Amino acid sequence: MIPRGSGTAWRLALNYASFAVFASLLAPFRCREKVDAIFVYEPSPVTVGLPALVLKKLHRAPIFFWVQDLWPESLSATNMVRSTWILRQVEWLVRFIYKRCDRILVQSRAFVEPIRRFEIDMQRIEYFPNSAEELYQPAIFLDGAAERSRLPEGFRVMFAGNIGAAQDFETILGAAERLISYPEIHWVVLGDGRVATWVKQEVSRRGLAGNVHLFGHHPVETMPKFFALADVMLVTLRRDPIFSLTIPSKVQSYLACARPIVAALDGEGARIIREAGAGVAVPAQDADRLAEAVLGLYRMPKAEREAMGTSGRAYYLANFERNLLLDRLDGWLKGIIKEAGTCAS
Repeated sequence: MIPRGSGTAWRLALNYASFAVFASLLAPFRCREKVDAIFVYEPSPVTVGLPALVLKKLHRAPIFFWVQDLWPESLSATNMVRSTWILRQVEWLVRFIYKRCDRILVQSRAFVEPIRRFEIDMQRIEYFPNSAEELYQPAIFLDGAAERSRLPEGFRVMFAGNIGAAQDFETILGAAERLISYPEIHWVVLGDGRVATWVKQEVSRRGLAGNVHLFGHHPVETMPKFFALADVMLVTLRRDPIFSLTIPSKVQSYLACARPIVAALDGEGARIIREAGAGVAVPAQDADRLAEAVLGLYRMPKAEREAMGTSGRAYYLANFERNLLLDRLDGWLKGIIKEAGTCAS
């Protein structure tokens, strides 16, 4: 499980701070050519913004800061940091960085209000969701494909991605227990993570070895073929205010591959799935409701499930397609560069 304690918090803080310091010192030497704009991708830590501020000062270039993870909320939600003093310092740092960025891009509409509380003008915030890599497409292949031979026969509920505390495998295993009398329903897990060992032990302890299958990590390029062999794709998140604000990146991948989705999560991710007509979303950490949803999809005619996947793919193309988003970003960049040039003259 995720380590806790003040010692972990201090080591984490030192790691993040050392990166910011060395990157800030090296950036002026590594980025000597003229810069029109600075784009920062911020999954974690937020300290990636500090070298950008140095370059902004040096080149007088505007900063686009793409927020993937809200700080300090994500630190407390995952129990990475429990010290209120450290969290207050991080909050001060976040405010310092945000206030000096020219545009703040958010991967979820629900991020807007938490960012505005740092006294950021709404005109400086833009919704810019994640896309999926171009390899995520509906896959068509022969019955004899290697991926098919690896998977159990029956109704496949497939989870792909990180096996961590946030993904709430307790609920997944609880739902699997409730459906153990349906031996043809199989829970297929592709991925690895810090709680994978615990999940493996629980599968054995609960007698779920015939229903829950842990296949470990596979190359990303094989994912679309695996997805095509799933009857439904699964996404879960623990119940927490911070997690309800985010859109798990696997949602875009599932939508891009035209697969129906069953979800146990709250907030923005659930809203996207429902709005897309791409599947069924139930509240986070509700094993009973998740089991009911899977059973309902199992009993549903295949054509209806596939129609959900088709609807999800259409929603993806209209809202998350990569070139569409890049064109939008290109327009914003050109606009602010032109604005900066006009102001300078």
